[in-house]
Parts: sequence; structure tokens; C-alpha cells
Amino acid sequence: MTPSPQLRYHCIFLEVSFRELLERVTAQTQGEHTPCWLDARTLALLTSELERCRREAQRVSGVAEGLGTAVYHAGLLMAQCPGALGKHLCRHHLQAILVPLRDAITRLEGRQTPPSQGPARRMRRWLGAD
Repeated sequence: MTPSPQLRYHCIFLEVSFRELLERVTAQTQGEHTPCWLDARTLALLTSELERCRREAQRVSGVAEGLGTAVYHAGLLMAQCPGALGKHLCRHHLQAILVPLRDAITRLEGRQTPPSQGPARRMRRWLGAD
């Protein structure tokens, strides 16, 4: 099934939004174990949009799975926000959301994901074995 152009645009919007959250957390000057204090409403709104994109992508090969991973990490982040995560773990979850979003955008644009960024590589990097 050919994905709708809106799905690609929504994924781009989400990627830019989550990247902005990551940049805000990274720019905080407190220590690494200081709570990141993300805006829970914004995070809930973005997570809801991410879930909607995953549902819309169900018939698009390789996209729904990646978006499912992003939804999983967004849920983990939501469960502990605001204030229960240190900056380091908050950044980890935001990066774990961004990687599959970028992969989904690449696939929706009809480009191939480089082998160095495939699921096995992401899993090794996430586990710290890479």
C-alpha cells in the first residue's frame, strides 16, 4: 500500500518536535542526574500523534514497526515525566524515539535505510554493545 503524503509530513513534524525537546534537555545546565522537567502536556500531545501515525502506517512495510518502537519509548518517557528522569536517561529515550522516526521518514520518502542504521545496529547501540 502506498502511504499518504500526510503520514510523511506528520512524521517529519514529530521528528522536528522530539528533536527540539532533545535540544532543550541537552541545553539545560544542571548536572546529568538532575530531573529533565519536560512539559508533560507537550509530551502527551506528541505521543498521541505518534500513536496515530503508527496506526496509519499499519499497512506500510517497515514503517509501523519502527513507529511502534518510538511509541514504546515515548510511553516510557511519559510514565516518568515530569521530573522523575535524569537528563541522561531522558536524552536516551528521546534519541530512541528519534531514530525510528528518522528511519520511517526515510522509508516513506522511498529511500533505503543504510545498513549501519538498521534494526540490529540500533539494538546494539541501545544496549551499549556498539
